[in-house]
Amino acid sequence: MNIQFVEDGQVLTIKLKGELDHHGADQVRVLIDEKIKNNDYRKLVIDFKNLDFIDSSGIGFIIGRYKLIRKRKGLIEIVNANKKVRRILDMSGIGKIINIIGG
Repeated sequence: MNIQFVEDGQVLTIKLKGELDHHGADQVRVLIDEKIKNNDYRKLVIDFKNLDFIDSSGIGFIIGRYKLIRKRKGLIEIVNANKKVRRILDMSGIGKIINIIGG
């Protein structure tokens, strides 16, 4: 799992590459939570352009970041999910609480 952060004021964009599974989710969760706790972000954008796979651990990762950013009255978006990843996101119902754009 590869992660890149793009910071723009109160917006943190997280670009993920690889697979967001049990191992990848654990890895990036620590890094992202640290960034969120140490900064005043009001919006979190998760860019899935280079994400090849997501499983239930990845869905749990997304929900956890949603809860963390919502405590600050912030927003979260998912962008650029490919068809395979988008299908899993849709089946999980995550689109009911998080805006999914493009893909």
